[in-house]
Amino acid sequence: MEESAEKPKAVEGVQAERIKREELGIEDRRKHEGRKATPLKSHAKEIGAHHRVYRFRFYPTEAQAEQLGKTFGACRWVYDEGLALRSGAWEQHRVNVGFAETCRALTGWQQAEERAWLKEVSSTVLQQALLHLDQAFTRFFKGVAKYPKRRKKQRSRDAATFVRTGFRWVEDPERLGTGLITLAKQSEPLDVRWSRALPAGAVPVRLSVTRDRAGRYFVSVLVEERMADLPAVFLPGSQEPKAVGLDLGLASLVTLDDGTKLDHPRLLKRYAEKLARL
Repeated sequence: MEESAEKPKAVEGVQAERIKREELGIEDRRKHEGRKATPLKSHAKEIGAHHRVYRFRFYPTEAQAEQLGKTFGACRWVYDEGLALRSGAWEQHRVNVGFAETCRALTGWQQAEERAWLKEVSSTVLQQALLHLDQAFTRFFKGVAKYPKRRKKQRSRDAATFVRTGFRWVEDPERLGTGLITLAKQSEPLDVRWSRALPAGAVPVRLSVTRDRAGRYFVSVLVEERMADLPAVFLPGSQEPKAVGLDLGLASLVTLDDGTKLDHPRLLKRYAEKLARL
């Protein structure tokens, strides 16, 4: 009977810290050693609140487009470098490297003279790229996704995530739900086309800026809002709730239990001639 191969064990403790410091160039955690521990604040949504994303197109100036180009490239480079660091640490030294260690490695990358261009991009945006990498590893270890791959410039979309400390939001008092968005490392607000308004008084939680293959720029705004419940509907002359059955189909988009039909939009047929011309 053949013996089953044992899984390699991870190096831990003092030896792992030495490898991270001497072989991988990850500095020790010293910033908060003398600070008293405080409980972490919860970032969970409040009861009754929902996260909702609003997507808008914007038109950057020449300077903004240049800075965003640097941001997209830096995020892609940091993601790939973090992936190489974590993969190499395990393959060569059997050491686990997590999100915190990659953030400390990011500090060293920024301080290197040959990578001074990383300082032209907000650190919070680069940390978000490392967070996305960590989430990719989490999905891999759960068995719901493949091993993370490098983000190639030709195949990966240009994207950057800005958390609350990475942008400035000023709501327009005359048009509630719209306003000025100024990204980190930029002095002028974005020229956003507000096709619809955000909930009045809502402060964006996170922004995602993307550029597609056609060179168009979009900003996705994540807000936390409370959505009012629809009023209850009862049968005439009773307190019995009124319910309706729905049947989704191809000939008709929706058919109700009383025979009412809602037509399918058939977008492909509607725009077939236009698509052929394009």
